[in-house]
Amino acid sequence: MNINSPEEMFELGKKIGSKLVAGDVILLRGELGAGKTALTHGIGSALGIDDVSSPTFVISKIYQGGRLPLIHVDAYRLMGSELAGFDDLDLESRIPASITVVEWGDGFVQRVADKFITVAISFGNSDSERIVDVEGIDL
Repeated sequence: MNINSPEEMFELGKKIGSKLVAGDVILLRGELGAGKTALTHGIGSALGIDDVSSPTFVISKIYQGGRLPLIHVDAYRLMGSELAGFDDLDLESRIPASITVVEWGDGFVQRVADKFITVAISFGNSDSERIVDVEGIDL
């Protein structure tokens, strides 16, 4: 699908978030600036969480106060490193009662979930256009 603004990406996140249940894991793929955090902000909004931001420097954040906790992981700084850094996050114990979103999570998400939703975001023909492919959930 084509997304033409950060607001549309946020709305797509809300649509996805409205369908999520405890234990769902979402793998976000996309280059820097593609809109992964805007999408996650929309997912958070659908859960009743309004203060979602990028966890790049802290690697993961857990947001409480919504209908379900939201775990937001940015594994960018872990890429090319040992998987131990990801394992130290202890996601396995939190996933069953939460929604977990992992940016840059290829190779990591598979360690904690057999089944997950994949959202791939790529740049389109204009500065604002994004092409989004969602697998693993019916929209």
